[in-house]
Amino acid sequence: MGIIKEFKEFAIKGNMVDMAVGIIIGTAFNSVVNTLVKEVVMPPLSLMTDGIEFANRKWVLREGVAEADGVTLVEEVAVGYGALIESLLDFLIIGMTIFLVIRLMNRFRNKAENPDDKREVTPKDIELLSKMNHLMEEQNQLLKNNLSNKK
Repeated sequence: MGIIKEFKEFAIKGNMVDMAVGIIIGTAFNSVVNTLVKEVVMPPLSLMTDGIEFANRKWVLREGVAEADGVTLVEEVAVGYGALIESLLDFLIIGMTIFLVIRLMNRFRNKAENPDDKREVTPKDIELLSKMNHLMEEQNQLLKNNLSNKK
C-alpha cells in the first residue's frame, strides 16, 4: 500500500481532523487562560502581597556589573522563581477549568443517555441498548424462576 493511500485513509477517518481541531481549540484556550491569570488572578494576588509582581521575582546568584556608560561587563545570573509561580497558577486554573467543563458535559450526557428521563431526547442507539438490557434482565429472571421451580 502506498504511503499516499495510507495518508488519505488516515485523514479521511477523521483522526487528523480531530487532532487539528483539538490543537486549535487548545491554543485558543491557552490564550484565554494566560489572560485570566495575568489580568484577573495576579493583580489581586500582587495587591495582597504588598504589590509584589510574581513575574519579576527572582533569586540573584550573581549581580550584574555595568560600566559608567551603561555597557554591561558581567550579566546577572538569577533564578526566576516568580515565573514558575505564574506557570503553576496557569496549570491549576487550566486543570480546574477543564475539570469543570468535563463535569458539566458528563452531567448533560448522563441526562441524554437516560432512557427513563423523558425531559431529554435519548439517542436511538442508547434507547435500543436500554430496551435490550431490560429484555435480557426479564429473560434472566424467567430462567431463574424456571430453575427454582424444577428443584
